[in-house]
Amino acid sequence: MTTRRFLLAAALAASTAIPVSRAKAQNPNEGYVTSSDSVRLFYRVVGSGRDTIIAVHGGPGVDLESIFGDFAPLAEQHVVIFYDQRGSGRSTLPRDTTVLTAAAQISDLDAIRRHFKLDRVILVAHSYGPLLAATYAIAHPEHVRAMVFFGPVPPHRGDLWQRFGRTMRKRMDSAQTARSADAYRRLAAGDNIRQACRDYWVIALRPRVADPEQSLSRIRSDLCASDPAGIRYGLRTTNGVVMASYGDWDLRPSLRSLQIPTLVMHGEEDAIPMDMVTEWTMIPKSRLVRVPRAAHMLYAEQPDVVWPEVMRFLNELPR
Repeated sequence: MTTRRFLLAAALAASTAIPVSRAKAQNPNEGYVTSSDSVRLFYRVVGSGRDTIIAVHGGPGVDLESIFGDFAPLAEQHVVIFYDQRGSGRSTLPRDTTVLTAAAQISDLDAIRRHFKLDRVILVAHSYGPLLAATYAIAHPEHVRAMVFFGPVPPHRGDLWQRFGRTMRKRMDSAQTARSADAYRRLAAGDNIRQACRDYWVIALRPRVADPEQSLSRIRSDLCASDPAGIRYGLRTTNGVVMASYGDWDLRPSLRSLQIPTLVMHGEEDAIPMDMVTEWTMIPKSRLVRVPRAAHMLYAEQPDVVWPEVMRFLNELPR
């Protein structure tokens, strides 16, 4: 298993700081949007408010379930649109993997926006998600009102994978590594996919938080709740193919032209290097918040820091 695979997979945060009503979580509006190349994109809409957020999950290759439970605080004051990116969850799992590209991801995000007849939207994204959100904003700046990035990959690839991989390997002992590899093998083979998925993430989440004993119980999202076929396809195919389509990405030359308010929040103990994440502040109206005693799942680890900061940022956006 390569170090890239699902290294940056899930948006997992705590909903303890700002609770969401049970009714909103249980009665979502669900359906499908059809893209320009006939890919069906599954969506779920919750919440209420005068502003609309599109939630962009990580991976690539996980699905909206990976963030749904933990983005619940947003639905108290906003309409939140979740969707499964192509090749994941309940969206189309294409036989032709050449359609799993960065360009297609951008087109799909715009299809979601247009389906809901939105002019300007707020994008809230985690992990890989900010790379997609930012490339969308570069392509369609007139349609993005603001962005919030949680634990983002950096705006350029550089030596990210080498540095990230070294840190993650240090955080797992040999027994954990073996158990994780076995669960991945069973999942990829289609051997009781949902259970294999749970066995995988019970180990894989530990190096993604600063204090596993305290933080893991706060996670509300279920990485293994979606369609089993989508879980398996996302793991085996989408993650590697989509990430490869970005090549040696470098968004830095384009960031200075983005006049979009952007809040970047990053855990000080995240395996994604802080010095690389800092480069997102090349966006003129951006601000970086370093979250202490937190790693990749920062809003599960430090909800009392993260969610009030996000709400303050959103409430102060110009109308």
